[in-house]
Amino acid sequence: MGVDLGELVEPEEISFADLNDKVIAVDAMNTMYQFLSIIRQRDGTPLKDSDGNTTSHLSGLFYRSINLLEKNIRPVYVFDGKPPQLKAKEAKERRKKREEAREEWEKLKEEGKISEAYSKATQSSKLTGDMIEEAQKLLDAMGLPYIVAESEGEAQAAYMVQKGSVYAVGSQDWDCLLFGADVMVRNLTSRKTRKTSGGGRKEVSTEKIDLESVLDQLDISHEKLQWLGILVGTDFNPDGIYGIGPKTALELVKQYDSFDDLMEDDKVEWESDNDPDKILDFFQNPPVEDTDFEFESPDKEEIRNVLIEQHDFSEKRVNSGLEKLDTALESRQSGLDSFT
Repeated sequence: MGVDLGELVEPEEISFADLNDKVIAVDAMNTMYQFLSIIRQRDGTPLKDSDGNTTSHLSGLFYRSINLLEKNIRPVYVFDGKPPQLKAKEAKERRKKREEAREEWEKLKEEGKISEAYSKATQSSKLTGDMIEEAQKLLDAMGLPYIVAESEGEAQAAYMVQKGSVYAVGSQDWDCLLFGADVMVRNLTSRKTRKTSGGGRKEVSTEKIDLESVLDQLDISHEKLQWLGILVGTDFNPDGIYGIGPKTALELVKQYDSFDDLMEDDKVEWESDNDPDKILDFFQNPPVEDTDFEFESPDKEEIRNVLIEQHDFSEKRVNSGLEKLDTALESRQSGLDSFT
């Protein structure tokens, strides 16, 4: 979710080689929702164990993390903490939409409309507290660090980039730029091809977005980028301003020197329950904290316990993944110590 700047910004296509030896703060919630959406059976049913527990998020976390490590990219997962009050109404709306999508998915499955069912299934993904705990348990076993933010994970990840403790934020959500992330990487954990609405597949490139370059392209300040985001719609006012798209929003923010004057423009009809000044303040002063993290040696037996014993993963596939993990760690010239 969040603001969509894709219409205004031209990302730089990069390869994993461009991220060699980089530490990336991965937006954990955004990434796990991505796994829940795409790692599914043909009719949209997520991967499940014999007890009926969803395991798509664990599959994605295990195999995609190993893939990054094989490319000498080091992920630090950043989880959301306590959601801000500004997000309360949006969270309620998202729950309602997920439930509606789930009902439509079940109906379409019964009717045998598999392709349409899959589309609705991806919109019904739900990430529970238990699933988050399972993910963190797996990360511990893999020796990969994770951080639980004080509030928004994107804000914490952006702060870590600003402090120089990581190179970039790995996320699909443009809001991390509003929080001040100097560098953002999209499609880091995505499949390299994606289904199209016509049933085919298209290539998905890893993209780098540099905040300074974005501001130069748009010829605005970072604060005005935040104004633009609020006009278009963020997680705290998802509908944005009726009739104002990214291009119109860019024209508007360039006309004004103060946020108050911008909000008084005749085109800006504010309908969100949230105060725009409070949204702006949250982007400018989000709850964040200094953090320390380090990479540890993986506990293979615990990985097997979590995936095979508790969730019925294929022993052969997990052992193959562990071999790749070993190779990835051993390939580093100075060993695991260079991860710290």
